[in-house]
Amino acid sequence: MPWAAGAQTGGDSGTFDAGVVSRLARGLASRPFAAAPDDLPAWLSGADYDRWRDIRFRPGEALWRGQGRGFELQFFHRGYLHRERVRIDEVIDGKVVEIPYQPDQFDFGKDATAVVPDPSLGFAGFRAHAALNTPDYLDEVCAFLGASYFRAVARGEVYGLSARGLALGTGDPRGEEFPRFTRFWIERPASDASQLVIHALLDGPSASGAFRFVVTPGVETVFDVDMRLYPRVELDAVGIAPLTSMYYFDSADRAGIDDFRDAVHDSDGLALHGEDGSLSWRPLQNPPTLQESSFDGARGFGLMQRKRRFEDFGDSEARYHDRPSLWVEPGRGWGKGRVHLFELPTADEYQDNIVAFWRPRKPLKAGAEHHFSYRLHWGRSHPWQPGLARVTQTRAGAGPDGRRHFVIDFDGGPSDAIDARIDLASDAGQVENPVVDARIGGGWRAAFLLDPADAALAELRLRIVKADGTPLSETWLYRWIR
Repeated sequence: MPWAAGAQTGGDSGTFDAGVVSRLARGLASRPFAAAPDDLPAWLSGADYDRWRDIRFRPGEALWRGQGRGFELQFFHRGYLHRERVRIDEVIDGKVVEIPYQPDQFDFGKDATAVVPDPSLGFAGFRAHAALNTPDYLDEVCAFLGASYFRAVARGEVYGLSARGLALGTGDPRGEEFPRFTRFWIERPASDASQLVIHALLDGPSASGAFRFVVTPGVETVFDVDMRLYPRVELDAVGIAPLTSMYYFDSADRAGIDDFRDAVHDSDGLALHGEDGSLSWRPLQNPPTLQESSFDGARGFGLMQRKRRFEDFGDSEARYHDRPSLWVEPGRGWGKGRVHLFELPTADEYQDNIVAFWRPRKPLKAGAEHHFSYRLHWGRSHPWQPGLARVTQTRAGAGPDGRRHFVIDFDGGPSDAIDARIDLASDAGQVENPVVDARIGGGWRAAFLLDPADAALAELRLRIVKADGTPLSETWLYRWIR
């Protein structure tokens, strides 16, 4: 049935202001954490992925359907991994109205006869649609589903990597904690709105938090994020602006891969804009064991997908060449800290095995408010210095006498730099025979040999410079693992 304007079934009519979510989060943090009840009915509790995916929201039931507001909302049903109920409210002229769950909003698929209607069941999350690619059709722009995960696309793209509200204990042998968004307030957009404002309440055993997202879809889809975090305990392994992606293989590390495609990944590298203005590129890997790397502070960082041709992957179904990059632009509250990168082994393309975030130098104290803001840029590229050549391909293979042979391609940069040379270093073993040649059409190819000797790991660093040391390229960073 269509949505009734102002419907308040199962909701409340309290007022909403800029401090509501923060007050709720602060109140939660002052009390012991209470986990959500596992109250899925029997017909849903055992549903596998295919059964849950068979439950589809009916597009004709979308919130704001046909109202010309620039956005529409559709909702995810509970089930499978998404067991907890998430309350979703609409904010209308400063009033809070709960969006009611109704079973007839969903098509339950081939097993519809097993459904036991229950208006109190609630939603697992939501997705927003807007006129992203054409003016007369509302495409899915972003989705919030599962723990504190959300993802988005820009024009011409398909879903790939995700962001999260907060990362806690990533890579910790004691296990990672996954706080979740328990409630959303979504401001009703005005007619022909170009932005959607979403507020979210986060809660977990170690912290609660208040988030405000301003979503602007387009050629580049932008999220302006404001977060106020209230730790219950001191947080010494916290990740701010966490990004989660998948990297299976590419040309530098496809040993043992039996696959028709040339590469499989949502992201192929971590881009870094250092506090000193330096620009670096760290190719991702599928390592044999968990790897953690960290990098000095940042003016920005992101998990990027630089390969943009179909031929780079050869997968017409997954469309990896159309998956977004995600660039983080820090704002308020970002002092001294480091960008952390975690790479986990994976045997397929179905597991997210890459995590990147910023961690402040000092732990976040319990009982205090910690305020951070940042901007997320979902798109095909990121604001990079066009005067510097950038890494487009990393290749590695066996060299003579147990050495490793590396070849790195750079695109762009000055075309008249005839005195280009390699600035190359390794913290273990020995680098040999560095050469750089201009490529037809612009850019360079750099190559060298690494003799690791007895080292199990080597951190490599390379850039193209002029004879006087002036950078001509971003800095290539690489962790070689035996």
